Amino acid sequence: MPDESSGQRGGSNRPDRGQGGRSARGDGGREGARPRRDARRDGVRDDREDRGGARLAPKGPRLPEPRIPDGVTGKELDRAVHLQLRTLSKENAEGVAQHLVMAAATMEADDLDAALAHAETAVRRAGRVPAAREALGMVAYRMGDFARALTEFRTVRRLSGSSHLLPLMVDCERGLGRHSRALELAASPEAATLSEVERVELAIVVSGVRRDLGQDDAALLALHVPALRRGPQAGVFRLHYAYADALLALGREDEAREWFVKAAQGDVDQETDAVERLEELDGIDLSDLGDDDDDRDEGAHTGPAPDGGSDPASGDVARAFPPE
Repeated sequence: MPDESSGQRGGSNRPDRGQGGRSARGDGGREGARPRRDARRDGVRDDREDRGGARLAPKGPRLPEPRIPDGVTGKELDRAVHLQLRTLSKENAEGVAQHLVMAAATMEADDLDAALAHAETAVRRAGRVPAAREALGMVAYRMGDFARALTEFRTVRRLSGSSHLLPLMVDCERGLGRHSRALELAASPEAATLSEVERVELAIVVSGVRRDLGQDDAALLALHVPALRRGPQAGVFRLHYAYADALLALGREDEAREWFVKAAQGDVDQETDAVERLEELDGIDLSDLGDDDDDRDEGAHTGPAPDGGSDPASGDVARAFPPE
């Protein structure tokens, strides 16, 4: 993680331009911008001004939109998102909804380039819909473009009035190497409006910031939130994992093991590597466990498939969009 002055980690090299990135005056914020020509003084009628000026200048060609697979209707979205789309025409709302569905599906499949294309299309068609800006911000965040993600998350906050993305905004500041700004944002009055789940996520991010700064004791203390004392269950296992990791950084291995056990018990979908961390603490060499499996696999695929075709294990796996 870079230090405070290094700029960023994996994001855009453009400086942070705040929420809007442009001056409210409409001149780009430049001092001494060239004045508009006075057509009356020159005795020449400026028809372009009468027609609305540069706002009606021809736009560039529309970018091709990514294809929507058959069966994706857009109705898969939550009702809250559909309510946001009611500001659009019926046809546009349906198209935006389909691209939002595909942005989420391709991001889940780790096809981030496709997710970016769908999210950007949604924003081009519905730039003032918070869900569209949030989708683009999420893809940028996953791609490590923290500057762009932060800009989109700020736009969501401005459009919706909600601070539910505050933990991710703090993590973007952390990713850009701006640790002091991250801590200031985490301590802002907006944090008090977060739900319990969001406060847990914020605590995990703040702990990570403290770890980056070498403040291991403070990193552990940041995780002392009420949800920490809950039993193993889905929803708090990431908090338990972070607490175990912070304990381990302080050399408290026995306590860390107890919390890794809690994290593993709650992590039913194995989103963390809590089990592997436990095995490391118990001195189990994971590389030795795979040797026998490799030998069996080599013996099982020494010839052609029984039907004379190619080995099915070496074929491509088609990725289909999950049915509704």
